[in-house]
Amino acid sequence: MVELDTRGLSCPLPVLKAQKALRSMAAGELLSVLATDPKAPADFEQLCEVAGHRLVESTERNGHLVLVIEKRG
Repeated sequence: MVELDTRGLSCPLPVLKAQKALRSMAAGELLSVLATDPKAPADFEQLCEVAGHRLVESTERNGHLVLVIEKRG
């Protein structure tokens, strides 16, 4: 699993950084994004819907959000 720390960044930077990370990953790999932007869950749901990836997890842990994305295709 690849981890991307976007804590402290506001929309759209977490999504843009995740898109960049996903481009270099193989299908089936997981990307774990740490975020503090309260809009992140909705933003990542939309990213996955548009790009065809799967949002595996969207939870809050230790004061930040954890979003896990499975790269598809």
